[in-house]
Amino acid sequence: MTPKKKKFLIQALADLYPDPHSELDFTNEYQLLIAVMLSAQCTDKKVNQVTPELFKAYPTFKALSQAKLADIERIIRPINYYKTKSKHLIATGKEAVARFDSEVPDTHKELTSLPGVGNKTANVILSEKGVVPAFPVDTHIFRLAHRLGLSQGKTPDAVEKDLRKAFPSSEWRNLHHRIIFHGRRVCSARAPQCGECSLRAICPSAQ
Repeated sequence: MTPKKKKFLIQALADLYPDPHSELDFTNEYQLLIAVMLSAQCTDKKVNQVTPELFKAYPTFKALSQAKLADIERIIRPINYYKTKSKHLIATGKEAVARFDSEVPDTHKELTSLPGVGNKTANVILSEKGVVPAFPVDTHIFRLAHRLGLSQGKTPDAVEKDLRKAFPSSEWRNLHHRIIFHGRRVCSARAPQCGECSLRAICPSAQ
């Protein structure tokens, strides 16, 4: 994609989605981490359905670290891979209490040392906390990056590297959210609305 087209892409998405933000519901860093962990291979809407009860019952890392596995499983049962994620939540609670003074760590290395926290989850946390610029790649960004000709990477990590090279770091967070919005609202996996898409003039997949 040429610099001119990249500039068009940034502006078009900004016009469409002037308020880029996470659609997960959270009020503090603890809730952010837990919600993002639950969102792996699951929709934000589904996560938002279970987190109110989860956060009410376990409002802190300490409370979560002392939870019974069966109780966590019952609450997050609608979530994909709820059994594995339940174990990870409790283990992460224990690690946060023991190693990070019940705080969400500020480095990628420390975040990915927590059970159930991979590269994408860590990048989302760092981006939302404003610690360092990050460009997490989920299924929507992976799909649109290929359709728009921004990357031919075979893995999310490869696509992330291409996107980091393609855009200045000051744009990463906003583009991350805006591309996700566009993937959810217009450029869906099975039935992209190319005829109504504001990006069709620069999208090779729409031609």
